[in-house]
Amino acid sequence: MSRLQQGISKLNSLNAPTGGGASISRLGNPNSLGGGGGGGSKNYDELKRQIHAKLVDRLDFTRVKDLSSDAMRRDIRRVIEHLCDTENPLLNRIEREKLIEEVLDETLGLGPLEILLKDPSISDILVNGPHKVYVERRGKLEKTEVKFRDNDHLLQIIDRIVSKVGRRVDETSPMVDARLQDGSRVNAVIPPIALDGASLSIRRFGSNPLKLEDLLNYKAFTPEMAMLMEACIKARLNVLISGGTGCGKTTLLNTLSSFIPGDERVVTIEDAAELQLQQDHVVRLETRPPNIEGKGAVSCRDCVRNALRMRPERIIIGEVRGSEALDMLQAMNTGHGGSLATLHANTPREALTRLETMIMMGGFELPIKAMRQQIASAIDLIIQANRLQGGPRKVTHITEVMNMEQDIIIMQEVFRHKQLGIDQNGRAYGQFEATGVRPTFINRLEAKGVKLPANMFAERVLMRD
Repeated sequence: MSRLQQGISKLNSLNAPTGGGASISRLGNPNSLGGGGGGGSKNYDELKRQIHAKLVDRLDFTRVKDLSSDAMRRDIRRVIEHLCDTENPLLNRIEREKLIEEVLDETLGLGPLEILLKDPSISDILVNGPHKVYVERRGKLEKTEVKFRDNDHLLQIIDRIVSKVGRRVDETSPMVDARLQDGSRVNAVIPPIALDGASLSIRRFGSNPLKLEDLLNYKAFTPEMAMLMEACIKARLNVLISGGTGCGKTTLLNTLSSFIPGDERVVTIEDAAELQLQQDHVVRLETRPPNIEGKGAVSCRDCVRNALRMRPERIIIGEVRGSEALDMLQAMNTGHGGSLATLHANTPREALTRLETMIMMGGFELPIKAMRQQIASAIDLIIQANRLQGGPRKVTHITEVMNMEQDIIIMQEVFRHKQLGIDQNGRAYGQFEATGVRPTFINRLEAKGVKLPANMFAERVLMRD
């Protein structure tokens, strides 16, 4: 039996009426904690550190599986309650409850971050050193009152996050990508790279991913645009989602993936697994950084090439950022129609230019024309997502990639969002428009049994903000 189990098994003695006061064996004795009757004058942070230290000293927290149960959390809470009463019986009810929750978060969770992670309105958590913590709510950054004790405290929390997903961060590897249990993406940078203390960035992904109806309610796009995107996914067209940082590319990719039939085999490839696909037949692959000897790295390109041997019907790449671009295009051209990927770019045209650049980064000496032919034949649709001033996220372009004319890839815009101005709150507003262009792939959609309304592409204003 572990120290943790031994300690918890003696919790009943907390309420046992004994002559010399309740004794809890190694969990704590009122005479051995040093709290005494003068504990009421202790500084709050000092009191919290003392209680946490005594708890860690008495319990074996290496039994991670034991700690995951709600019953175990309740039992440990009772231990903390007793330690609070022993160390400082003069705390009022509000202070006592706050202290208990903070010690629980410090022991079993992510310390000061827990209160932020419990707030569903927060989309980003940005930690700039131990004493500056910012969050993004509804598209706007604001500073919080949350603080870490010191830089070592922040480093402990970072190490707790990355170790759970088999990553490491230290002076030899001061930058790391990881994820939380709910799929939220984490990036951490520590000294000597970070000059003002460790830096932590968390991109939140809720346990309940946004659905199509949610994005329609947020006016991220219109019903007509949703119909076209759904039709393209079901008809197995290859779709590229382009956009800047924080514009909602991953959220949109999750939403579009819900249109993939449940009987198809899907392989996803990501640097830090954050996609939340709803299908049953999904194989998830994740890249791996090199170990401390600089060996054992598994790149995105390695995963793409291996995925081709796994009999996938669709391949989904969380983000294309390097030489895997050519392997992705070849997969799309050789029987893996309906694949999806995201990349960073500000416009659909820039997305194609970035693909060319990434192919060159791989050291492939392809003629420009051959490279562009690969791109034009592989990509059918580009969905451009942008984050506008003030925070609103919109699908600003849905563009068809057509063919080559001489050395130029021909594209045509089907739907777009036109910004008209800024309101009194500093938020951009505008209107969604249909350009009047009928995509050339409509025949392919109909051949797959997907039919769209005849007047859907008529030139008009679809919706105003």
